[in-house]
Amino acid sequence: MKALRYALDKVHPWFAKGAPLEKAYPVFEALDTFLYTPGDVTTGSTHVRDAIDLKRMMTTVVVALIPVTLFGMWNVGYLANSAYQEMTAVGMDASGSWQYWVHETLGFGHDPGNFLDNFLLGAIHFIPVYAVCMFVGGHIEMVFSVLRGHEINEGFLVTGLLFPLILPPTIPLWQVALGIAFGVIVAKEVFGGTGRNFLNVALTARAFLYFAYAAEISGEKVWTAVDGFSGATALGQMASAAPSDTIANPAVASLGSISYVWGETGAITWMDAFLGTVQGCFGETSTLLCIVGAAILIAAGVGSWKVMSGVVLGAIGTSLLFNAIGSETNPMLGVPFYWHLVVGGLAFGLVFMATDPVSASMTEKGKWIYGVLIGFMTILIRVINPAFPEGIMLAILFGNVFAPLIDYSVVYFNVRRRNLRYATT
Repeated sequence: MKALRYALDKVHPWFAKGAPLEKAYPVFEALDTFLYTPGDVTTGSTHVRDAIDLKRMMTTVVVALIPVTLFGMWNVGYLANSAYQEMTAVGMDASGSWQYWVHETLGFGHDPGNFLDNFLLGAIHFIPVYAVCMFVGGHIEMVFSVLRGHEINEGFLVTGLLFPLILPPTIPLWQVALGIAFGVIVAKEVFGGTGRNFLNVALTARAFLYFAYAAEISGEKVWTAVDGFSGATALGQMASAAPSDTIANPAVASLGSISYVWGETGAITWMDAFLGTVQGCFGETSTLLCIVGAAILIAAGVGSWKVMSGVVLGAIGTSLLFNAIGSETNPMLGVPFYWHLVVGGLAFGLVFMATDPVSASMTEKGKWIYGVLIGFMTILIRVINPAFPEGIMLAILFGNVFAPLIDYSVVYFNVRRRNLRYATT
């Protein structure tokens, strides 16, 4: 490590102001500060010193994402191997896709009961998506930093991991590149870069793909990486449930009888949805591991427990309200809150997206309002609009837009209240 430190110090003058490689200083600075603590430190007594800087904050978020990332890779492989095994057992052709050629070439099997088989197959799908995202998005950030003379911030390490985790395993790689390019440029760099974006970058990128290429990011054929397999997510299955006069809760009951292409039916239980062994995007299925990530963020002081709690309270309150209203034509009004909390991407969104310190509310009261608004909008979109069974993405972007107004209102009424309290006549 001393030799590396010496080498970096030796080439540092080449990137100094007025040196031949001055324009490339942001690239050198990014590598230097990624490997070592910055050499410039505050010494005066008027400065506030804190062990948490941007690098450590972003690193903490990445650490909190590791459990859902590893589980997501295993789950993608588990679902694919399970479907492959059942389809081949009844004579259906499920071996034409490239991933199975790679799978067999590397010498591991299709056993859903084998942890390594599942994990390796999931990694074959996830790693290319992650690599494309980091390569394209990272180079865009580097270009903008060099042109502006800004530092290359560590914020993209989080965005570059979040975006793949909210994509389905069969997403085409060119769409990954297009989506992250749109998100970084339109939602971030247009507004000045890190710390100036008012929309969550990863969600903006996904929203672009969601509306531009709906067939590749939604529907029934994108969730399990097996050719010829189709199947809805738990939330999609509930949203498409038919009304019934004889069944108390048709939406939830629909999860007890899911038809598969090999002619059998299965069931999704609440525990399946909580643990995450269901279809969905790479990293959003396991509510349990999202809770683990939330504990890490809260313990480190990086994620706001007030925002998380606000989302949960908003979602519970809204679902209870719809349960009380009821409907003979829309089964989603009868879905209990404890199902809403474990299906779809609600848990992942409230832990890792809604708490984005840049695009979320910053005032203490505003965090509660912001969180409740997102929880309310999530359930509202899920229940009222059948075209968007997953509401957390749009709800968080909606909350991002209103976050500045929420903070402004909190400050304004606080100042007004203080003025009235200390007014003299």
